[in-house]
Amino acid sequence: MNDATAKPGVRVLDRGVEFSVYSENATGVELCLFDADGTETARLPMAHERGNLFRLLVDGAKPGQRYGYRAFGRFDPMAGHWFDSSKLLVDPYAREIDSPYRYDAQLARHGSDTSALVPKGVVVADLGEEPSHVDLPEGGFIYEAGIKSLTTLNPHIPKSIRGTVAALGHPALIEHLQKIGVDAIELMPVTAWIDERHLQPLGLTNAWGYNPVTFMAPDPRLCPGGIAELRGAVAALHEAGIAVILDLVFNHTGESDQFGGSLSFRGLDNPTYYRLAEDDPSVFINDTGCGNTIACDHPMVRQYIVDSLRFFVTEAGVDGFRFDLAPILGRTRQGFDTHAETLEAILADPVLKGRTMIAEPWDIGPGGYQLGHFPAPFWNGTTGRAMTCVNSGAVTTI
Repeated sequence: MNDATAKPGVRVLDRGVEFSVYSENATGVELCLFDADGTETARLPMAHERGNLFRLLVDGAKPGQRYGYRAFGRFDPMAGHWFDSSKLLVDPYAREIDSPYRYDAQLARHGSDTSALVPKGVVVADLGEEPSHVDLPEGGFIYEAGIKSLTTLNPHIPKSIRGTVAALGHPALIEHLQKIGVDAIELMPVTAWIDERHLQPLGLTNAWGYNPVTFMAPDPRLCPGGIAELRGAVAALHEAGIAVILDLVFNHTGESDQFGGSLSFRGLDNPTYYRLAEDDPSVFINDTGCGNTIACDHPMVRQYIVDSLRFFVTEAGVDGFRFDLAPILGRTRQGFDTHAETLEAILADPVLKGRTMIAEPWDIGPGGYQLGHFPAPFWNGTTGRAMTCVNSGAVTTI
C-alpha cells in the first residue's frame, strides 16, 4: 500500500467517516449501517482499491455510528474459502462493539442471516492527548487478576461498577493493591470473547475470556464504557504508581474449526487470517488446541497485531503485554523462528518501545516449548530480569 492513508480500520474525518477493510479473495464487500436499536438502515457497496482494500467514505457519519460488513466471494470450504454474504461480519479493527459475542448454531449455517446475532461495530474517535505511563521496576511484583473475580464481591466498591474495568480505578481496590505491594496488575483478557460451542449444552460459560473474536474492542460485559473506561482505570492506577499489563490472545479466535461460526476473519478472508494445511486447505492447523491458528506471519495480520498493541498504548496508556501461547507469534510454515518478522515488528515499533513484553513460551505445535528462545526484551524465563507473579495464591519468580 503506497497511499499512507490506505489502511484498514475506521477514520473519523470532518466530513464523515471512512471505512476500510482488507480482503485478498473477496469479490465484493458491503458496508452495513445500523441505528442504535440495531435496525439496518443501509447497505453500501465498497470500492475495491489497491492493496486489497475495500473502502468507502460515508458523508455525514459520526462517532456512535453502528456498522458491520458483508463479504461476497466463493463459498468452498474444501478449498479454504468461506464467503457467505448472509453473515454479518465484525470489523477486525472495531474499537468498540455494541453487545457481547454469543454463540448460536446459525453462525455456522451457510445461508443463515446473522445480523440479529452478531454485535455491531461502533465508530469511536481517538481520545486525544498522550496517556501516562509507568515503568515496571527490576524485580517487580506482578499481580495477575480476572476483573470479575477480583471485584464482584468487594463490598467496598459500589455495586454499580463491581465486575467491570471501572472498579479497578476505585480507591478501595487501589488501596488493597498498594497494601500487598503490587507494582503491576496483569489483567486477564478484557477484549471481547465468545463462549466455546461445547459449553452451552453443559450450562457453562467462558469465565476467563481466552477466546476472542476480534483483538481491539473491549468486552461490553467487562468494560461497558469502552476504551475510555479502560483509560480511566489505567490513569487511576498510574496515579498510585501501579503499571497495567494486558493479557492478549493473538494465537486463535472463537470462530474455531470447520464446525465453528463466521463472525469476522473467516467470512472476510479465511486463507489470509488463519493457517491452513498446505496439502488440504479445508483443514485448520491447530497449533493452539483451540480449533484454529492465526497466520501471524501474513503481512496484514502482522500489521493488525502491531496496530492492536499501539491502540492499547496510545488510547489507554497500557504499560505492557503478556502474550498467550506466544510461540504462535513466531511461527512460519517452517516452524518457530526466534527472529520471526512479527516478533521483530513488535519490538521495533517506536510506540511500543519501553513497554513490558511477557511471552508465554509454549503452544502444542511442533517444537512448541520455546522457553528462552524469544528475543530480548521479551520476558520468557531467561532474560535476566526478575519478576514475581501472583495468581490465586500461587507465586512464581522468573
